[in-house]
Amino acid sequence: MHRREFLRGVTGSVTLSSVGVVSSTGTAAAHPGPYRPLGNVSVTNAKETVPDPSGKFAYVAATGGFATVDVQIPSDPQVVFEERDLLADRETGPLRLIQDVKVEGDRLVVAGPANPLRGDVLQGFLLYDVSNPANPQQVAFYETEFPIHNCFIRDGIVYLTANGSQTNSLVMVDVSDGDPEEVGRWSLADRNEAWSEVASGLWTVHDVWVQDGRAYLAYWDAGTYIVDVSDPSDPSLVSRIGGQSLETLRSVQDEQARTESIRLPGNAHYAMANDDGTLLGVNQEAWEASGQGSPGAVELWDISNAENPTRLSTVEAPPSPDPTIGGTWTTSHNFDIVDGRLYSSWYQGGVKIHDISDPANPRELAWWRNPDETSFWTAKRAQGDFFVASSMGRQSNGMGALYTFPNHEGQQKDPPSLTAEATGNATEGGQTGTTSEQAALAGETTTSESDSDAATGSTPGFGAPAAFAALLGAGAWRTLRK
Repeated sequence: MHRREFLRGVTGSVTLSSVGVVSSTGTAAAHPGPYRPLGNVSVTNAKETVPDPSGKFAYVAATGGFATVDVQIPSDPQVVFEERDLLADRETGPLRLIQDVKVEGDRLVVAGPANPLRGDVLQGFLLYDVSNPANPQQVAFYETEFPIHNCFIRDGIVYLTANGSQTNSLVMVDVSDGDPEEVGRWSLADRNEAWSEVASGLWTVHDVWVQDGRAYLAYWDAGTYIVDVSDPSDPSLVSRIGGQSLETLRSVQDEQARTESIRLPGNAHYAMANDDGTLLGVNQEAWEASGQGSPGAVELWDISNAENPTRLSTVEAPPSPDPTIGGTWTTSHNFDIVDGRLYSSWYQGGVKIHDISDPANPRELAWWRNPDETSFWTAKRAQGDFFVASSMGRQSNGMGALYTFPNHEGQQKDPPSLTAEATGNATEGGQTGTTSEQAALAGETTTSESDSDAATGSTPGFGAPAAFAALLGAGAWRTLRK
């Protein structure tokens, strides 16, 4: 019998709690030793990861493609499917810069490019049948006129971030019958044309989360918007959370837009609700710029009355010795809220678990980091006893990986300091510099056609004038082109 088959059989009768991890309900049990990863597996240029509904597999956006990782044995995760150069046979293919994947049931969405690329390039999303996660089958491809930084799928509707041309929008595509068809759009500019007078990168729709007929849109410096999408053909605004006013953003001069987009206030990056839709997490991705600002945090909001949200608490970022965009990144990134716990990623600042059963008083349960080797993109609960987190890698390895972590309270043994000399951040290819998550907010800001998985010494396609190329996602390239 193959070792993995044997181990899977063993874990079917011996739960992780019995060997000191946690119970199946997610409550803490005896756990000998310091807090540390259960396991990891290399995934080159890993970005977002999402567990499937069973929690037995995780799908990983891998920049040049995507991968399926079997996490049924958390201590021994294994890549069981990987494909690069998607749609390479198309005239403008392949589909490049894939930073986001989302799954619902047996349907997987793979979208790209995350940011604008020079030239005539393929843009859109692939829909896969993943009823067999180890052998995804392409169902459809939907081509778009815009890059897709992030996406979501709920009830057979794919939600896309569509930025650029001063019309930063949420686009909704029905894939329920396997033949994708656009069914609706929503944008701040549709509500008030004056938004078109604001530098596009200051109000890019960076990410979207949908639950119970409501879309939660992270609109960067414009704040977070709750939109009723119960009828995708007729979306309507419910409320706004945070953000700077239209008047304030309209007054930002073009030469100031890059600096303002990097630092707080604003920078609404990602938002998601808890299971019953009464609590919303909103994070900011931010750095110090021109001597001002700090790493972004995660805020928790009471949305039991969605028309009148109330901020309950803030989970601050780990300290950084150099919080500039060229320093040590500890700003918040993607996270998950499940069963009264917050699973969060902080790039070089590592991953954390917080007990948010009392959301007004979050309590940190665990924090693990290894800043010289890992830079975490996201953290997502897979099963009650563990969560997964994808690292895009560091200069020392450049490869990226999917990690599995126990879902219990604990302390890391001899944790590396984050207050030592800054070491810089890894690019997609593993070299020190900026990543494609950074904003192109100065000069010529589109990237090159190549999103090479190989180390290139700098972010692919960027010269010195465009070092900030993707912080705000697709659409930010037009910030200074008004």
